[in-house]
Amino acid sequence: MQADFRPSRRDFLKVVGGAAFAAPFVTSNLLAAPPSGIVRHASFGAAGMAMADVSELASHPNVKVVAVAEIDASRLAGFKQKFPEARVYEDYRVLLEKEQLDSVNVSTPDHMHGPIALAAMQRGLHVYGQKPLTHNLHETRTLTEFARKKRLVTQMGIQLHSAAEYRMAVELVQSGAIGKVREIHTWSSKDWGDNGAMPNRVDPVPAGLNWDLWLGVAAARPFIGQGWYHPGNWRRRLDFGTGTFGDMGCHIFDPVFKAVGLTSPVSVRSEGAAPNAHSWATNAIIRYVFPETPFTIKGNLPVTWYDGNQRPPAEVRALLEGRELPDQGSIVIGTDGVLVVPHVAMPILLPDAKFKGFKRPEVKGANHWHQFVDAVRGQGKTSANFDYAGPLTEAVLLGSVATRFPQTTLEWNGRRLQFTNVKEANQFVGRRYRKGWEVKGM
Repeated sequence: MQADFRPSRRDFLKVVGGAAFAAPFVTSNLLAAPPSGIVRHASFGAAGMAMADVSELASHPNVKVVAVAEIDASRLAGFKQKFPEARVYEDYRVLLEKEQLDSVNVSTPDHMHGPIALAAMQRGLHVYGQKPLTHNLHETRTLTEFARKKRLVTQMGIQLHSAAEYRMAVELVQSGAIGKVREIHTWSSKDWGDNGAMPNRVDPVPAGLNWDLWLGVAAARPFIGQGWYHPGNWRRRLDFGTGTFGDMGCHIFDPVFKAVGLTSPVSVRSEGAAPNAHSWATNAIIRYVFPETPFTIKGNLPVTWYDGNQRPPAEVRALLEGRELPDQGSIVIGTDGVLVVPHVAMPILLPDAKFKGFKRPEVKGANHWHQFVDAVRGQGKTSANFDYAGPLTEAVLLGSVATRFPQTTLEWNGRRLQFTNVKEANQFVGRRYRKGWEVKGM
């Protein structure tokens, strides 16, 4: 159900540059602190990660949760108990039209991250957006460019980015503890794919679920129950989730992406299976090639992602000196040592003999959600704003495109947002929204 999408650089700049004129409700940026000092906040989503996000944001003494948009009434009970004064909406568009807000969190299934976040930013609202930032590359670039142009406060929900463990990994690499980086291997044991057939049935929509609103920008289709889509397994489906890469890639790539100063890869290649007509495949091996940075050896840098039951090869695992490979994490191989970055624990420097007695720098963590609130109030900056989270998400989502073309090296021009050698891959850079669900500027 993927519509052909082949944006030219001129078309893309025209869309982003003209967004302010296409949307009459665009306001000036709101970087000044709210007049009352209280941040008026709304949540898109009331349960699961949305409840976690809004709870953490509301633990800041200067946040007032005034509204929520939730398409499934059965998932509202906990939210109503915790925020009894908040007004409840089904449709996010109605909430944005009626409420006076300063900020929002977008914590929905992946396919609605982009349209909701852009609609909010077009109203001058600051956005805390769950990972992955969006469902596709075009959406990610659009949000990144728009947030920068309007100088809005943004933060992607990779909360471990602010944790001491991941900050330590960044500091160790950038201080030269392992020398120049030669290669990186990163993995997750999660398995957000499905090689089976789609159930051949149509189920009744559960009471309280607005199925049309849940589908949002995606193509219409009948409801299938038992967790095929909602609430449990949408991550497995092409039209709604982004597989294991989207779920965990933004987390696990993050410390090495930041530490090494990675930018846009020059190529990406999938060694695993292709997705079927409706779901992501399992057990991916994705090979990226990134340009060199000040923290790498000369020449391009190979970075390999594994998920499901795939893991780095034996010669890489041998560098752990008998330690068990973490369930999720990264191995950064440098000219003067190796850094193991578990998800989530303090990084390990190897070999043991070389780093015995090594004095680590002092690193402190921060509250990722409060950092966002403080920035909205004009006090400090966020550490995972869309200028950082956008390129990180683009790198991750390139992996999902690569899986559609197994054993094929896709050459990528990040500036133009195009694949240069396999033109067919460009149809997956973005997608057309369902009629009636278009968002101006996207």
